[in-house]
Amino acid sequence: MQTCQRVSDLRAQLTQARSAGKRIALVATMGNLHEGHLQLIRLAKTLADVVVASIFVNPLQFGLNEDWEQYPRTLERDSAMLSAEGCDLLFCPTETEMYPNGMETQTKVEVPTMTNILCGASRPGHFLGVTTVVAKLLNMVQPDTAIFGIKDYQQLTVIKRMVEDLCIPVQIVAAPIARADDGLALSSRNSYLTAEERPRAVALYQTLCRARDTVQAGIRDYATIEASAQQQLAQAGMRPDYFSIRQAKTLEPATASDTDLVLLGAVYLGKTRLIDNVTLTI
Repeated sequence: MQTCQRVSDLRAQLTQARSAGKRIALVATMGNLHEGHLQLIRLAKTLADVVVASIFVNPLQFGLNEDWEQYPRTLERDSAMLSAEGCDLLFCPTETEMYPNGMETQTKVEVPTMTNILCGASRPGHFLGVTTVVAKLLNMVQPDTAIFGIKDYQQLTVIKRMVEDLCIPVQIVAAPIARADDGLALSSRNSYLTAEERPRAVALYQTLCRARDTVQAGIRDYATIEASAQQQLAQAGMRPDYFSIRQAKTLEPATASDTDLVLLGAVYLGKTRLIDNVTLTI
């Protein structure tokens, strides 16, 4: 596996691959890799000849008093994991390489409307940082396909909209959520959970599943379902951020006539913020 930190080196490597007619896939990460990330790499290898993984803890998507400084940097371990999975190229730029003119003056990419709801309401500016860095990575790598996990459902939806609106020539592929044996969605931030909190964390997924089953049973009083779910999460010792039933494509609040739905939840368990979702078609 080749590793590079400079955009010029990245492009030089990929120019050779592109000239040879090879398809390129991108898996963008912030590192501290887990099995979910490795599943993205495996999927990428089935879709392309050359797999590029990026590791960059993007300060632009962290708000004040969030965990940018505390976010685990495990580059040596991550590199070994990627190499073992057959990743071809690791791009791990510095902050200066990504934002050579500084973050304050960096041109930013904004997807309106769907970025100020759900996680966007709780984390102002978060998605502005996400779309900006993903747009830059897509421009730097120019992949044929890019793989993003469904666990970050709002992020995935926002990126799809950005790519569509800006006519970026890349196929966005959604990868299934990787889960632990008890159902907890795998996340780099799960490492923040204490030994006492970890078994309780699955309550978010369990609550989402119960709400999904209620909808599948024919109940369409979404406001009542959402309120009940928030109460269940609180009773499980969590601090609910939101629990919402939305249209799967637009993230608009679901109505009784909608058929493709996504149920999304975000909670705090101790100091750890957890998100998860389930989808259904009715």
